[in-house]
Amino acid sequence: MGSSTISPVWAALVATLFTWGVTALGAGLVFFFKEFNKKILDAMLGFAAGVMTAASFWSLLSPSIELSENLGYLPWIPPLVGFLLGGVFLKGIDKILPHLHIGLETEQAEGLHTTWKKSILLVLAITLHNIPEGMAVGVAFGAVGAGIPSATFAGAVALALGIGIQNFPEGAAVSVPLRREGFSRWKSFLYGQASGIVEPIAGVLGALLVTVMRPILPFALSFAAGAMIYVVVEEVIPEAQGSGNSDFATMGAMLGFAIMMTLDVALG
Repeated sequence: MGSSTISPVWAALVATLFTWGVTALGAGLVFFFKEFNKKILDAMLGFAAGVMTAASFWSLLSPSIELSENLGYLPWIPPLVGFLLGGVFLKGIDKILPHLHIGLETEQAEGLHTTWKKSILLVLAITLHNIPEGMAVGVAFGAVGAGIPSATFAGAVALALGIGIQNFPEGAAVSVPLRREGFSRWKSFLYGQASGIVEPIAGVLGALLVTVMRPILPFALSFAAGAMIYVVVEEVIPEAQGSGNSDFATMGAMLGFAIMMTLDVALG
């Protein structure tokens, strides 16, 4: 089936269902492991950071700059405004949504005070990662549907593939610690995969928005990039580096960046 025959909204839905599915695959590691080598987990989180950083530029910021010029904007204004707004948006959610980063105690939860259990707070922390990821995939397919010359179906698929690959460690990062704390395998798995449910929602909304409002597309692309970079710097990298496995996390980030860059350039 060619890209011209696929609605961008349906394409975004299918792509983000795939990324959610990879999150579930990662969470499924809990059926095989109760403990998970911390060095490997940190390397995988570093990998996720590298993929998200590369995707932010090649799949989102670069098309935003090019499209801004094509639409008659000053080419640096929409990328700058959208990028900063994306960070502000995630900062706002970070302050409001109760969540707990991996490896911390319940008393160290961020966001509004709550009596929610540690398991729910861990899921919500990874869910924060997945909001901009799903949005980015949806916006990329929406750009294809809007007929933007610099936006290709293969490039949007490459972005979804890259996001899906880096979702694998995120699913494991929730389910395996919960299993270690005494949860059953099934319950740990269900919590781990639940963190990815927001991606299809954000993806469809992103595709719908840019399909009906093409002039905002440069802002939407850079908004998704800013939100992802915020997550990388504020959450993913600190989590990957927090256990003293800096070399493994850094090598993972380099590999993730290289693979995402290759996917985007080769397929886009």
